[in-house]
Amino acid sequence: MQRSLEQRMAIKFCVKLEKSAAETIPMLKKAFAWHKAFAEGREDVNDENRAGGPSTSSSDDNVKRVRDLLNTDRRLSVRLISDTLDITKTIVHEIVSKSLGMRKVCTKLVPKIQDTLHLTDASEPSTTLS
Repeated sequence: MQRSLEQRMAIKFCVKLEKSAAETIPMLKKAFAWHKAFAEGREDVNDENRAGGPSTSSSDDNVKRVRDLLNTDRRLSVRLISDTLDITKTIVHEIVSKSLGMRKVCTKLVPKIQDTLHLTDASEPSTTLS
């Protein structure tokens, strides 16, 4: 009975924060996991150290290598970059999309944000043909 009352109070708190049900569930799971740990005698509120070191595959060196390779040829695919630099495809995709802010447009990797100059230049040939 007490547990379900705690859950309802936690859900009501999330509703007051205007969280959706999908956002509330992971928060509740985490909160009840912490509650259980403290009930079992845990005193430290900090996260425990995780196994393994920090990710080095998307390091500044790899970002620079991918950028340099893309500057030579923007038509390279993620797979080809991955094979050339010996970095996994998922990491190359993450570097290209997040670190470099690029996406694939008509087989060419371009910056995600194009300024108005690029957009107007692209529309001019279509107006001259009519």
